[in-house]
Formats: sequence, C-alpha cells, structure tokens
Amino acid sequence: MNTITLISAWIIPSMVMIVLITGTVKKLPTYELFVEGGKEGIKTAISLLPFLLGMIVSIAIFRSSGALDAFISLLQPVLLFLGIPSEIAPLAFTRPISGTAALAITADLIKIHGPDSFIGRLASTMQGSTDTTFYIITVYFGAVGIHKMGDALKVGLIADFIGIITSIIVVTIVFSQ
Repeated sequence: MNTITLISAWIIPSMVMIVLITGTVKKLPTYELFVEGGKEGIKTAISLLPFLLGMIVSIAIFRSSGALDAFISLLQPVLLFLGIPSEIAPLAFTRPISGTAALAITADLIKIHGPDSFIGRLASTMQGSTDTTFYIITVYFGAVGIHKMGDALKVGLIADFIGIITSIIVVTIVFSQ
C-alpha cells in the first residue's frame, strides 16, 4: 500500500478520534453533542429540500424541453468561428447550474471522444475550473435564510465564465490539435 492510500484510509478515523479525545479531555459530553449535531444536520437537510427540489425540476425542464439544445444550435456558428467545439457547449452552460448534470455530460463526452482527446481534456479541465454557482447560491443562501443575494450571483457567474474561457485557452495551448 502506498503512502497516499495509507493516509487517505486513516485520515477520517484519525480526525474522529482527535475530536473524541479532545472532547473527553475538556470534559465535554461528546455523545450528547454528537446527537445534537445530528439533529441540527437533519433540520438543515429538511430545510434545504424545497430549494433542491426546485433546482432539480428546473434543470430537468430546461434539458427535457430542448431549450438547451436550441440555444446551443443558435451559438454553433459563433463557436465554430472561434474554434470551440460545439460538443463542449452543453457542459459550459450546465456546469453553473448542476454539478451532477455537468459530471454526466463530462462522462459522456469522455466516453464518446476519449479521455486523451481535445474534447475530453477540455471537458475535464472545464469541470474542474468552474463551480455550480446557482446550486451554491440556492442551497447555501436558502439554508441561512438570505433572500437578497446582492452581487454574489453576478460574481459567481463571472468567475464561471472566466473559468470556461481560461479552460479553453489553456487546453488549446497545451494540447493543441
């Protein structure tokens, strides 16, 4: 067993032991605190359900209605002119909305084009260079009851856009066709 595998196998049990030992040394009721934390976690999960359900239904409607495909077909001439493969566009538009849907698109692109293809490398890089902005704002802002998100959405989407553009540039430079 190599060092990384050994460390990853023992890191979580070690952290649990450290927390339990620290709680015992400080004479804290560790079990009761654990149960209280579990109760709080369940309350948080239940309060997030409406936000998650709304997000999942919205994504399903967007993809199933053909709106995503129609939008990408409108952009295809521009993407072709810029030298960006149109196959990557669904990932670029889905990633800020849903990490799971984006991961499915990435896996599909890698399955079709191969992991060492330009599209496979671009999809992998884009997957790691962007975040699920709408999901984060919906879940985390909803969990703490923030209704006015201010500039968080704008900044998040700008960061996603920069991540997408940077992914395209870097993969093109490093793995030019």
